[in-house]
Amino acid sequence: MSLFARYETCVSFLRNLDADWAKLIAHVGPCRHDPKAAREPYEALIRAIGYQQLTAKAGDAIIARLKALHPATAFPTPDNILATDFDALRACGFSASKIATIKAIAEGSLSGLVPSREIAITMSDEELVSRIAAIKGIGRWTVEMLLMYSLERMDVLPVDDFGVREGYRALKSLPTQPKPRELREIGKAWAPHRTVASWYLWRMPRERGNVLD
Repeated sequence: MSLFARYETCVSFLRNLDADWAKLIAHVGPCRHDPKAAREPYEALIRAIGYQQLTAKAGDAIIARLKALHPATAFPTPDNILATDFDALRACGFSASKIATIKAIAEGSLSGLVPSREIAITMSDEELVSRIAAIKGIGRWTVEMLLMYSLERMDVLPVDDFGVREGYRALKSLPTQPKPRELREIGKAWAPHRTVASWYLWRMPRERGNVLD
């Protein structure tokens, strides 16, 4: 099944919300949200920390260097991460705070705090957020990226995400971004397709009048 066919129902729903959504979808085109469902939550979380607050190119480089430290595995195991010293991880490009977080993720994977994919798929979104966000350095946004991109949850709206809030501000020509709690209420009307709604808001042109009017 093509990506377009997979999300056709979601896109049709959002397109029919109002004229602004219809214009945005016409401008962006078919939804090409591409989750990486084969990844275990542990790996997805390590990658999310690697990319956090960085460009995709910079994140790619950090993860590539991390993987190069342990070439015998497709991705470093929790034991690999815990056995890797601070300086080696720092040389990959991880900050001190990120090193502490990925070490905590590795420990959580070994203890069971970070569930396997098999267990994670049986848990609700909020159960996963509550459980994984207990790890120091992991916030709700990081778990929401796991939900969207590794567990293929289709009704996730990361209201703390700057790009999503800015996308909605531009979509509706608002003077300021909605607060997270405001966007959470607004976004209830997009259920159960909030993951795809987020994907489109991330692609909303910031200079609205030049493109969608």
